[in-house]
Amino acid sequence: MILTLLVCGLALIALVLVGLFVFGLRRRLIQRSGGTFDCSLRWDAPEKGDTSGKGWGYGVARYNGDRVEWYRVFSYAPRPRRVLERSAIEVVDRRAPDGEEELALLSDAIVLGCLHRGVRLELAMSEDALTGFLAWLEAAPPGQRVNVA
Repeated sequence: MILTLLVCGLALIALVLVGLFVFGLRRRLIQRSGGTFDCSLRWDAPEKGDTSGKGWGYGVARYNGDRVEWYRVFSYAPRPRRVLERSAIEVVDRRAPDGEEELALLSDAIVLGCLHRGVRLELAMSEDALTGFLAWLEAAPPGQRVNVA
């Protein structure tokens, strides 16, 4: 009886360790090509004024040519959850987190309201990441429209 409990306990610990290792390996694979930054995303965000903190997902974004690929942190999926094309992103506002959002987001986050193919979304990132993101948007090749408010 005790031996069975011990074996089950060790198997459970091994399973947890393998799960944590896979999380770390996945993040390492996402970040290996560089151009990544911590970024929370709220897809299909409500209009201005909703600071409930609901709908935010914590993730890592990666620049990949003319796209930003967004991966959830707490996922085993090898593919990005969302892909944002540079030519389809329109920045509509910029603000500090307010209300319950301050608890849902990283402490130094700035919220950037955007439209992507008609869908309102919000990205929350650090000031440094925001500067890089806006520079990436404005560095579009000639002939592409970029809308930065």
